[in-house]
Amino acid sequence: MSCSRRVKARSVSGHPSGPYRDIRALRVLATCLQPGVNTLDRVFESSVCRFPHFDCLGTRDLLSEEDETSEDGRVFKKVILGEYRWMSYDQVYKEVRAFGSGLVALGQKPLKNIAIFCETRAEWIIAAQACFMYNFPLVTLYSTLGGPAIAHGLNEAEVSHIITSKELLETKLKVPRLQHIIIVDDKLKSGSEYPQGISVHSMAAVTRLGAHPENGTSVRPPCAADVAVIMYTSGSTGVPKGVMISHSNIIAGITGMAERIPSLGEDDTYIGYLPLAHVLELSAEMVCLAHGCRIGYSSPQTLTNQSTKIKKGSKGDISVLRPTLMAAVPEIMDRIYKNVMLKVEEMSVFQRTLFLLAYNYKMEQLAMGYSTPLCDKLVFQKVRALLGGRLRVLLSGGAPLSAVTQRFMNICFCCPVGQGYGLTETCGAGTISQLWDYSTGRVGAPLVCCEIQLKDWIEGGYRSTDRPCPRGEILVGGPNVTMGYYKNKQKNSEDFFMDEKGQRWFCTGDIGEFHGDGCLKIIDRKKDLVKLQAGEYVSLGKVEAVLKNCPLVDNICAYANSDESYVIGFVVPNQKQLLALAERKRVRGLWEELCNNPVIEEEVLRVITETALTAQLERFEIPWKIRLSVEPWTPENGLVTDAFKLKRKELKSHYQNDIERMYGAK
Repeated sequence: MSCSRRVKARSVSGHPSGPYRDIRALRVLATCLQPGVNTLDRVFESSVCRFPHFDCLGTRDLLSEEDETSEDGRVFKKVILGEYRWMSYDQVYKEVRAFGSGLVALGQKPLKNIAIFCETRAEWIIAAQACFMYNFPLVTLYSTLGGPAIAHGLNEAEVSHIITSKELLETKLKVPRLQHIIIVDDKLKSGSEYPQGISVHSMAAVTRLGAHPENGTSVRPPCAADVAVIMYTSGSTGVPKGVMISHSNIIAGITGMAERIPSLGEDDTYIGYLPLAHVLELSAEMVCLAHGCRIGYSSPQTLTNQSTKIKKGSKGDISVLRPTLMAAVPEIMDRIYKNVMLKVEEMSVFQRTLFLLAYNYKMEQLAMGYSTPLCDKLVFQKVRALLGGRLRVLLSGGAPLSAVTQRFMNICFCCPVGQGYGLTETCGAGTISQLWDYSTGRVGAPLVCCEIQLKDWIEGGYRSTDRPCPRGEILVGGPNVTMGYYKNKQKNSEDFFMDEKGQRWFCTGDIGEFHGDGCLKIIDRKKDLVKLQAGEYVSLGKVEAVLKNCPLVDNICAYANSDESYVIGFVVPNQKQLLALAERKRVRGLWEELCNNPVIEEEVLRVITETALTAQLERFEIPWKIRLSVEPWTPENGLVTDAFKLKRKELKSHYQNDIERMYGAK
């Protein structure tokens, strides 16, 4: 436990507001992994020189595909996959060079945007490295943004070339300026399906074109300040924002991340399955490529033996790859936790008692800083095998990880969980907890590439002078802070600023507190944009605006916990409408009784859901459970401001018991 209490960061100014820096970066923040290697093409070239014949990117062979019909008549696609096939660093480099040269031959110019819209696979990284090498800013979009948002991003970025896969192509693309579509799959369908005036090429054909001697164009390499990626991310207003990330931003970010992963190197294997259009996965894979690790590709549908696409009796990717490194979002870890606990329930009384004894014993030993090799071998080896059995570091990001799940992963998988905090705007870098720090609920100390300041938020009641811990809005400063939003001056001036030393800062809108050892804990959110456990963003304000149109609703507060998978709501019902509803349903009683009646509650929820669906809210934005409020919310009872804006913090504490009930107290 002494490790957990060791000071990891401190305020450089001596003031409780900070800025806080890692104790190894008090004098100067880290900017790059190797001196002079300040662009992404150079980072990769450096790895190719050091590890030319080492495995770089791996993909499993598809042996067969079949349809399986479930008992209720639904048809599921199942696959049987073979071994991983590997490309060496040198082979990948040659592909990258040829593909980039092929794009040039198709008219793609340096400093002109090109888009990628494709699931996580080796071709994604090959295409991205080609864009970095030839200085094409890469516009990334993730598939859950939805059609209109994707079209907005492609139009705003004015792309003429897009790299995509046939699955995604068929669903989402309607773009006026598009001239060339490059498909990463091997087989192209006949041209009739594509709009007039658009040429469609396979990635292999573009690579062959680039390998022709006459197309051996001289590369105009990027400089550190050039834009490497424009990453589109959900905005609270519904229109996604493109975050401009330079080469030096990404390199600073991965330098900070790599410092928290001990003895990272060519013996490590990483499993890539999260969306590469998210900064967490892209940064993690860049860290791996900079250190000579190998990356084996997977997907959420084929990750484990139990995954939905894996045929019963055949192996999921993680069992075949047996990675040493993995990044995961809390939702996936919660799922693993629930699955293992279900298996524990099915054990005999003796086995279950043994498991729980070992679990509690190991929890005590870890707290004292000891390891438990015998327990690990006898009891936890089987659980560990679920993730391949060789995992040594598990990185968690994207949403808060519950203490219960974090402890479970530490104990059963015999591997530390580094919990991180970062945003697209800070290149995914901010903090990561030290791997030997087994305390829960915190996100660790600032990375060596950045510093964190707390800014008082008076309206919310958070100040850096608060006791026992200084609290405030989290501001992140350093070389990893990005160049701002693409074509969005107003938002840039609101969210980014430069200090007198010329360093960029980003105002996160998250509220945090610093503990005595220099670790950060996220405690609140200034804006009302909440990320659900699976990574979907919900703008509570947008949901409320839609549902207020429902005649039954006088006022509504949507609420979501980041470690839960659904939204809940508190509703002030319209008296007249509710009484009419009660009459139709033949429910009698006083106002208070009606508001607490489960039949009425269910009926109001049904009407609200209809309103939401009519207004085209996504399923995950619609409240699953509600609580009807007997009292209206007024400035007098402190639940709304004088302008009748919701006071979320007060509403949360007012309805704390209901929140716990609706989320089924964990």
